Amino acid sequence: MHPKTIGIIAHPRKPGVGDLVNAIAQEFSRLSITALLEKETARIAGKKSEYSIVELGAATDLLVVAGGDGTILRVVGQLGEAIKPIFGINVGSLGFLTTASSATYREAVECLAKDRINFSQRALLEARVRLGEKQTAKMLALNDAVLSRGELSRLVLLRTRVNDETLTEFNADGLIVATPTGSTAYSLSAGGPILDPESGVFVITPICPHVLTNRSIIVAEGSTIEIEASDPDYPVFLTLDGRKPIHVERGSVVTIRKAKKTLPLASLPDASFFSVVRQKLKWSGSNL
Repeated sequence: MHPKTIGIIAHPRKPGVGDLVNAIAQEFSRLSITALLEKETARIAGKKSEYSIVELGAATDLLVVAGGDGTILRVVGQLGEAIKPIFGINVGSLGFLTTASSATYREAVECLAKDRINFSQRALLEARVRLGEKQTAKMLALNDAVLSRGELSRLVLLRTRVNDETLTEFNADGLIVATPTGSTAYSLSAGGPILDPESGVFVITPICPHVLTNRSIIVAEGSTIEIEASDPDYPVFLTLDGRKPIHVERGSVVTIRKAKKTLPLASLPDASFFSVVRQKLKWSGSNL
């Protein structure tokens, strides 16, 4: 991929990010690549632009996102079906989805300009909420869909089926359905496994289940997962990639399956998923 036009989106509240955006844009200009800025990113860089994230995606070949994993999730959420290749430059706190940093942006720009980057096709999940015959919501996520109890300090009932077969009725704080990309996020914190990004599976992870034998279960990414908010007394909320939760009415069914689109996530040529895991989780190996 030899991009001719790059879009730049940055986290607006990271220290020094305006200077970083200007430096990245100048590097692309030096290499005869047009760099366009999202309007909020342009503002913090002292520039002018009217591009929304969706408009910027439509006008460019690839998006460079300067921030952390949360910034990339926000961009993916706004793009929706109009997904674009993304390259992340980490100015956040963790950065599982980024392989460059503010200190190595020149190398990153050079690799992008000379097509020395690798792409990992990251599965997206699609969640639909249905009450009777009426569909009330449809959303995409890169990391996970979470059904939870909200602010109430009590368990909720979540009747779960996979491919029309009953799995169980979870009595728990909530339930996470995560993509391989999302397996290193909330699901990992809840005791779920780490999945290779292109393993072709999803993981269902209960949050603090009352039945101690309820554990994470891995299902093929082609599966259809149906979760019914079956608790008669207490509300359930659905959150995708940490965005604003929506109330799931009693009797509603949340259907989760793999989306038709995937996210082409770009990385530097010397980066690998396992090197990122070692670095981010501070795995050092045996001391023996």
